[in-house]
Amino acid sequence: MTSKAPLEPLLGVLEEARKWGFLGPGPVEDHVAHAARFRRRIERLAAAGLAMSRGLDLGSGGGVPGLVLAAFDDSLHWVLVDAGERRTRFLEDAVAALGFGDRVSVRQGRAEVLARDPDLRYQIDLVVARSFGPPAVTAECATGFLRAGGYLLVSEPPSSELAERWPVDGLMELGMQAEGASEGIQALRQVRLCGDRYPRRVGVPAKRPLFG
Repeated sequence: MTSKAPLEPLLGVLEEARKWGFLGPGPVEDHVAHAARFRRRIERLAAAGLAMSRGLDLGSGGGVPGLVLAAFDDSLHWVLVDAGERRTRFLEDAVAALGFGDRVSVRQGRAEVLARDPDLRYQIDLVVARSFGPPAVTAECATGFLRAGGYLLVSEPPSSELAERWPVDGLMELGMQAEGASEGIQALRQVRLCGDRYPRRVGVPAKRPLFG
């Protein structure tokens, strides 16, 4: 993965996202640095032989980490997914402003619904998620997008009990397996396609989580 875009336009977009409340507090440079953790984990997966052409940012919000990852590498086509109309309008404008329109698309909708779209179901090599939701919700909402052999990368809270957050039996129900965290980024491999049951209908993963 190589640096492809000047940093200043990206920082400007992230400042705008923070102004509208789509990005958390703190300097936007800190958000870029956090996204770099995802980037380094992706680089290690690529070095280990994972073939990747399509990535998806689950609950993209203000564009972190999806826009940052797209800014520093043009080898992946990204889908930025968010349920909010205002956020997706912002993301569409940001993609246009950064000149990413040929390799980044934005989809508005609930993940439980979009994961059944034929263009996305089982079509994604890599899903990234930062602050999307509890582990069971994140895993279930991601699993329908992932092809067999694909990966979900999740930002972990500091000092979390990782084994308790990602129980083996619960993950295997979704065809997933945790491979461990590095720099606060947990990697989960989609060892087999999830069944037709998953994800369940809108709201059910949060109301009746499979684990946790």
